Amino acid sequence: MQGVWHLAGGQPQFTAEISFPGGTLALESDQPPFQGGAGTRPGPMQYALFGLASCFTTTFVSVAAVEGLPLEEVRATAEFDMNLSKTLGLADLPIIEAVRVTLEVRSPAPRQTIEAVARLAEERCPAVYCLTNPIPLTARIVPLEEAAL
Repeated sequence: MQGVWHLAGGQPQFTAEISFPGGTLALESDQPPFQGGAGTRPGPMQYALFGLASCFTTTFVSVAAVEGLPLEEVRATAEFDMNLSKTLGLADLPIIEAVRVTLEVRSPAPRQTIEAVARLAEERCPAVYCLTNPIPLTARIVPLEEAAL
């Protein structure tokens, strides 16, 4: 994935094109006004929550299929407790203090069976793994002239 920050106003702050087996899709991001954006598009953290909810739900439904758990409906809610004081340079506090994913599941199966599948999904979900395990990150700044080489 490669994206571009738009310095001119009147457009989303960040755009990127992502590729996947079925094609490509342009994504646009914008911050709320108090963070310098216009608030016209989802911000990065909304995309992060979407990714978490989508990945966890996908993992739950996949595990349910393998375990023979019949599903009639599954709805996901993802939310977090965010404190922007560190982002804004005001205090050295955790930026994200808690993340929650709630699945509402309709199934004829007993609750304990559904909860067992949920535990397996939590163990196997790649997005949950990324949030709960330290993963090395390398951030590099390369002058645009060098990036073309």
